[in-house]
Amino acid sequence: MNKLIVITGGTKGIGRALVLRFAENGFNIITCARNEADLEVLKEEVEKAYNSKVYVKAADLSIREDVTDFADFVLKTTSQVDVLVNNTGVFLPGSIQDEPEGNLEMMMNTNLFSAYHLTRALLPTILPHKKGHIFSMSSIAGITAYASGGSYSITKYAMQGFTKCLREELKEEGVKVTAVLPGATFTASWEGVDLPHERFMKAEDVAESVWSAYSLSDRTVVEEIVLRPQLGDI
Repeated sequence: MNKLIVITGGTKGIGRALVLRFAENGFNIITCARNEADLEVLKEEVEKAYNSKVYVKAADLSIREDVTDFADFVLKTTSQVDVLVNNTGVFLPGSIQDEPEGNLEMMMNTNLFSAYHLTRALLPTILPHKKGHIFSMSSIAGITAYASGGSYSITKYAMQGFTKCLREELKEEGVKVTAVLPGATFTASWEGVDLPHERFMKAEDVAESVWSAYSLSDRTVVEEIVLRPQLGDI
């Protein structure tokens, strides 16, 4: 019987790379994104290429009701989640002193609150089995402040706090918790930037690091994965 992974934001960038990497290893997938057409294309592609079942639901996780709806969808689909990857996120550049009003609230809802509420909702499918793995997709911006990071960096620092607390709560339950902090990765967030692709990390490399951390024995957990482009931060 295939194991099951829940990945939010699974149609693009790191999320898509994660879907493909875990499907390659026989996992069934539950994922969400805002665009239903993109989800259906992903579902067809993965199920055609791999021995995996893909369950998809359109959801905007910046909206609290959509987080609840997606959680309900997962709970109706399965009674056991083996891996949860809180991957959904949004980046809006700006400085605290002059960024548009509402940037902080919008990114908090997307980058932190969605992970918090979804994790709480899905823990009953993880805890009874005394095993499992939860990944928080954070960012270098969660450990290194920079002038144009503004509210984005605030939300990623908060994501680090959430993940560290979760690790302490769940380690005696047999559930692993890992923070993933990628530097500049070539995804849609960087479209239009006048830099060569080679200056960025590949989304597939981030997915590979997640798979490697998951693959360790039950006796070992990777608490943080920090990844940067070979030439350093951008």
